[in-house]
Amino acid sequence: MADLFAPPPQETPRSQPLDHGPLADRLRPRALDQVIGQGHLTGAEGAIGRMVAAGKLSSMILWGPPGTGKTSIARLLADAVGMRFIAISAIFSGVADLKKLFAEAEAMALAGRRTLLFVDEIHRFNRAQQDGFLPVVENGTITLVGATTENPSFALNAALLSRAQVLILHRLDAAALEELLRRAEEETGLALPLTPPAREALVASADGDGRFLLNQVETLLDVDLPAPLDPEGLSTFLMRRMAVYDKDRDGHYNLISALHKSLRGSDPQAALYWMARMLVAGEDPMYVLRRLVRFASEDIGLADPQALTQCLAAKDAYTFLGSPEGELAIVQACLYCATAPKSNAAYGAMKAAWKAARDTGSLSPPAHILNAPTKLMKDIGYGKGYAYDHDAADGFSGADYWPEEMAAQAFYRPVERGFEREIVKRLDWWDRKRRERRGETPIEDE
Repeated sequence: MADLFAPPPQETPRSQPLDHGPLADRLRPRALDQVIGQGHLTGAEGAIGRMVAAGKLSSMILWGPPGTGKTSIARLLADAVGMRFIAISAIFSGVADLKKLFAEAEAMALAGRRTLLFVDEIHRFNRAQQDGFLPVVENGTITLVGATTENPSFALNAALLSRAQVLILHRLDAAALEELLRRAEEETGLALPLTPPAREALVASADGDGRFLLNQVETLLDVDLPAPLDPEGLSTFLMRRMAVYDKDRDGHYNLISALHKSLRGSDPQAALYWMARMLVAGEDPMYVLRRLVRFASEDIGLADPQALTQCLAAKDAYTFLGSPEGELAIVQACLYCATAPKSNAAYGAMKAAWKAARDTGSLSPPAHILNAPTKLMKDIGYGKGYAYDHDAADGFSGADYWPEEMAAQAFYRPVERGFEREIVKRLDWWDRKRRERRGETPIEDE
């Protein structure tokens, strides 16, 4: 009979990192309070912090971008509550591996030793493999910690999600990445051979990925450079296109701001230039498309309803064609938005309506527009006096749809540009008819 108290060979050792191992491994946090950028989870008031304080972990899915600390957190969780830590990757493991791990975890549970099973890339398991976790999670044989970069709502079974908390890890911001650089310099005893602008460019190029940043740092520190590199020199050295950043601002946001304001200012030439700057520098085309879609709603709206359609069509075309062919569709959407009539009336209406909803959220609709499916509801006045608009000769009843305690509001105020000119005419017509139905004086006669 196997010795149930002997650690199985699959258990992942939690020894200290080697002094000469990869820099990313040497800088792995030794405790949860050393994890960078995820204080909303690991802090005293965070979900993980509260579980550790209670000494009891529930199964969880860690969802976040690459290089944000998912593996480190899982390992530190096991250490914090004294659990056996097993790590596997869904890419290299199958059903037979899982059955063996579950059997070992069950044997260890009988011996009083709990198992934390960390599954990297858990979304790679198919539906049947994911279902295999259900009984052992349900009965407590293992505490499952899965890591994924994919949206769990789409990538994981609903049954598995119902048995695990989904905890969202944030991409590392500039401050967190700068702290990683400081720790790397402290660990190695070397200063990065970069000018301040190049240091900012290096942080920005990591795009929130701490592991990528440390790999780049290791490359920089492995050579003896005669002088600190500027952004252009860093780009050449790392064979990676680096955007130029000024001292106190992330160039990524500078460029998207320039694009947005050029579009709003109806300058298609400048808009195209700033968009080209972003894409040539390696910006994700889908990010640019998302910004164009937002712009179409925020700054054009119903002045030209086709703007939103053009942007969504460009997204579909780019998804279908890929780069570089699909980038022409992005150009088309950019030019359409820049040359379209502008209105932020829909955006303003949204903000005003949201504020009113927050301020008056408990007001009931007027009884005459409430459905009355039961006799009791009819008896108390639900639906009484409702005017069916299609029964009116002009298809408009002019009824009042506001709460009795609230005066009618005008959230949406279209402008005299583009298609919103027609909407102004429609609103004026409805307002005039509404006053006529109520026996009020038309505005032009007042």
